[in-house]
Amino acid sequence: MLSGNKAKVAMDTVQPRGIPDSGRLERYALEPARGPELLFFTGGSALDSTSRALKRYTHNSTHLVTPYDSGGSSAILRKAFSMPAIGDLRSRLMSLADERVTGHPEGVRLFAHRLSKNAGAPQLRAELDSIIAGEHPLAAVVDEQTRDLICIQLQACREAMAEDFDLRGASIGNLVLAGTYLRNAKNLDAAIAEFARHAQVLGEVHTVTNDNYHLVAHLDDGSRVIGEHLITGLDLAARNAVIEQLSLSHSQDEWQPVQSVLPESRQRMIAAAELICFPPGSFYTSVLANLLPRGAGRAIAASAAPKVYVPSLGTDPEQHGISLTESVRRLLAMLCQDCEPPVPVSQLLNYVLIDSRNGHYNGGIDVPALQALGVQVLDLPLVSAQSAPLADAQLLSEALLSLS
Repeated sequence: MLSGNKAKVAMDTVQPRGIPDSGRLERYALEPARGPELLFFTGGSALDSTSRALKRYTHNSTHLVTPYDSGGSSAILRKAFSMPAIGDLRSRLMSLADERVTGHPEGVRLFAHRLSKNAGAPQLRAELDSIIAGEHPLAAVVDEQTRDLICIQLQACREAMAEDFDLRGASIGNLVLAGTYLRNAKNLDAAIAEFARHAQVLGEVHTVTNDNYHLVAHLDDGSRVIGEHLITGLDLAARNAVIEQLSLSHSQDEWQPVQSVLPESRQRMIAAAELICFPPGSFYTSVLANLLPRGAGRAIAASAAPKVYVPSLGTDPEQHGISLTESVRRLLAMLCQDCEPPVPVSQLLNYVLIDSRNGHYNGGIDVPALQALGVQVLDLPLVSAQSAPLADAQLLSEALLSLS
């Protein structure tokens, strides 16, 4: 079994390219509204802090988020309203929200509020009703126009709830987004656009597709696991198993294979990107899951933008038994299977961004093996004393911006 060893790397084969580029970063910081268009295939909260750091330099980052979460409040909303998961979507929108005085910091705080996990149903509904009425302390301080818009969305969600709707731990932002979705005739893109205006979001956030499907992990022991929350909860070490591949199911209760298609709007976003990043996060449920829709690999291959993989630091349970080199190989295979062969690796992935001094990667870093796959290894400081063992949001942002 591979373990998260201290990185071992032949330093003479790593090419840092003088990054970060201080001159470029200064230019971006002066006019973030005209900053570069970075596109991320992402999910979960792993990139939220980096997204906050990016706002200083660009308001044009695009985040394609997985819609397959099947746990927590997202699962309750999916079941109640037959909609894609929106929890990760809402989290990323909020990380990109304008929290300056010129933005709507009070609205951002209201969106971030969660109802109690321990209160009874009457108390939870009473608190929600007080927010809708504008009487709750978090709602009362929001400017009247913004508060009215938020409360309209919340009221739509409230009216659509069944009597047994479970509000324990519910995110107000999720409920607002669900209400916006319902008021926009279940058009998620329109709902996101309206929500983004309320929160003054400094970037673009979308689900990679709007399909209400469920993630399936196929293990090397022949078993299947349906549901993202069950996949992330797998103890692969105890099962002595490895995730071999992903697919989608129409149902979470039984495997009903289904194919998703990347919408044309997402294809245009990929085509417009000045850098494409596969960032830190759960390898299968946050990164590779975004590449399941047919057309994703082709759209990436057609882009002339540099493509960067930033492996997760620390421990990713989903990568049990998979070395860094093998994760790059699997990423390339996932991209390649959507394309007409032969496809040069240079069209799919250009850089693997690592920190050999402070990072920990499964099996260490085998630079010759990575280069044999056709990618360039960039070794840069990514981990700070404050962020260890994970990547520092500022350092990672500066590195990616310098490559754009």
